[in-house]
Amino acid sequence: MRAKTDPAFCEYLMRIGNGKEPLTSENKIEIPKSFIVPYTTEQESLNALCETTFPNMHAFFCDASSVTSRVILTTKNDFVNEINDMLIDKFPKEAKTFVAIDETCESNDQSQYEDFLHSLNPAGLPPYRLTLKEICPIILLRNLNPCE
Repeated sequence: MRAKTDPAFCEYLMRIGNGKEPLTSENKIEIPKSFIVPYTTEQESLNALCETTFPNMHAFFCDASSVTSRVILTTKNDFVNEINDMLIDKFPKEAKTFVAIDETCESNDQSQYEDFLHSLNPAGLPPYRLTLKEICPIILLRNLNPCE
């Protein structure tokens, strides 16, 4: 974790968490420029974010522990899925897709709801189609309070 090796970053996070970081005139926290990836287009900016966070993907293929000190945090699950898909595509191995099983209680309604069920991606559950690659790091999370 960066906070362990970067005391200035740790202090910055603590000031934010304690409500002591100065606010701008719009009542917002100013993020240091060194933390920001400039926006050009959505795709270019996402690529730049991934390249900045994971500058040498080939090193991660040889040493899986080198990826554990890097993370991209987002505000929405849709962004997580988009970034995950982009990063998984960069790994060289063959992708394996795992498909969830979903059934309705009434078999008569199955065909009516099947496509709808496949389109859902509720928080706290894996996606209907989960794509993984060998040597690609994954994080297993468990939401202890899925209502929030």
